[in-house]
Amino acid sequence: MQPLGPDEPRAIGPYRLVGSLGAGGMGRVYLGRSAGGRTVAVKIVHPYVAHDEAFRARFRREVAAARRVGGRWTAPVLDADPDAAVPWVATGFFAGPALSAAVDAHGPLPGSTVRALGAGLAQALAAVHALGLVHRDVKPSNVLLTLDGPRLIDFGIARAVDGSSGLTSTGVTVGSPGFMPPEAILGKDVTGAADVFSLGAVLAYAASGQTAFRGGSTATLLYKVVHEEPELGPMDAGLRELVLRCLEKEPGVRPGPDELLGLLTALDPGGPAALPGPGWLPGPLVEQVSRMAVGLLDLETDGRDGADGGAAA
Repeated sequence: MQPLGPDEPRAIGPYRLVGSLGAGGMGRVYLGRSAGGRTVAVKIVHPYVAHDEAFRARFRREVAAARRVGGRWTAPVLDADPDAAVPWVATGFFAGPALSAAVDAHGPLPGSTVRALGAGLAQALAAVHALGLVHRDVKPSNVLLTLDGPRLIDFGIARAVDGSSGLTSTGVTVGSPGFMPPEAILGKDVTGAADVFSLGAVLAYAASGQTAFRGGSTATLLYKVVHEEPELGPMDAGLRELVLRCLEKEPGVRPGPDELLGLLTALDPGGPAALPGPGWLPGPLVEQVSRMAVGLLDLETDGRDGADGGAAA
């Protein structure tokens, strides 16, 4: 989290902004507070994207889909204005680093943490798939590690699988290289099995600190995902077998989220109560999350002192 820059908005919709959480291909994300004191993550789209009517239509549909998603291990959509001059969406905010940042800083996660991570994400995907939706971008930067469990975020490119796919059928591949399933790369129909493939790649990364597919260029990387077997780093045998099942080339033979949860539970000596639960994170990550919480309080104080009530354009 970073303090707001001089040219950044101080408010978006009803939310006062207190810090910047980063930027992505679609837009920027800010830390905001409601009038009642609730902390939220507010995503706004880049202005040049906002002028694209096809994008607005897709954004409106995706927000409506994301509002339907519940479950303990997701970030709920709390508010949105797809028709604003600059469309925005507000979701629940959770203090914790992205999995990508955690592995960069601390290296591979312990086996028990990886199993708990997989269990939480499997439950999140079960909630998404039960609504006929596909997340389509399960990757380390879209997984937050909080004290009580992981959170799957960013349903910005989730899509219904009931045939209403025209708005995303633009010829542009949706997803992240290295975590995309073969069927998405090849432009075939994408189902919930695509998310399971991505989850397997995420678990491989969390357990070993290495991606399951590696290449010097995006083209090489995508070729390996489609045609070659994964290169898994060090991990225990049970987890390795589970990851390999998730990374099957054929969607129909991958386990579903509920089956995956059962397999992870069987691997953990602590049983279902430990997947996940208090103490699931190793000490260094607990310390990092605590520092983030302190930083959040500092940003809140700075934001209160400097708030001018201005609204986003």
